[in-house]
Amino acid sequence: MAGFVLIHGSWHGGWCFDPVAEILRARGHAVLAPTLPGMGGTAEELAAVTLAGWADFALEHCRRLRAETGGPVVLAGHSRGGLVVSTAAERDPRAMDALVYICAMMLPDGLSRAEFKKLEGPNPAFDAVISPVHGGVGTVVDPAAAGAVFAQVSPPDRVAAVLPRLIAEPHGPRSEKLALTPERWGSLPRTYVECTQDRTIPIDSQRKMQQFSPGARVVTLDADHSPYLSRPVELADALESSIPA
Repeated sequence: MAGFVLIHGSWHGGWCFDPVAEILRARGHAVLAPTLPGMGGTAEELAAVTLAGWADFALEHCRRLRAETGGPVVLAGHSRGGLVVSTAAERDPRAMDALVYICAMMLPDGLSRAEFKKLEGPNPAFDAVISPVHGGVGTVVDPAAAGAVFAQVSPPDRVAAVLPRLIAEPHGPRSEKLALTPERWGSLPRTYVECTQDRTIPIDSQRKMQQFSPGARVVTLDADHSPYLSRPVELADALESSIPA
């Protein structure tokens, strides 16, 4: 039995992992998929969010699973959630046993999400669905157009159930540079789950991050940016395969 802490990406909540969490629990594992603090909040709540705060929140859940199960703990992040995973691992690498990046931001030391976007090719379809809120301290997405960018190969009924739940995302963490060391973050085994049909973080961007932060075991899924909807069994398999022997 292992414990999985699943960190969602931008504009989502922990509920996006429900199909995968159900599979993992049926296989005997413990799963926590919390919604990060500040998501969908007021201007003040969005502005107060930091990567360090989110990382400490993730660490609390890792420690809780460790205490409850006594087994290995895997910390996984989807999309922007990769920033949280990396920051948490650097702050306390003893709280987990392995890291998984699900078409996620696996950035190297000294780089921010905003800086990495400048290194990527243009993605006008993705940029078109995003709008600022509260004077720019947060962003929202257009649910009517997001499906074609986030989940174009996912079952339509699952997509229709998820899109209305998308909420405001704090903008601040995107500009925070990661501070990572080989001795802490780099001491943990990493798996990168790349999704070849991703229109949000295209496969070229995913593979650029793998080059920037070498050493991860790579699992390739024929999936969109929402593999928890389009390939839940295969994603559960990938997560399960990351458990240290």
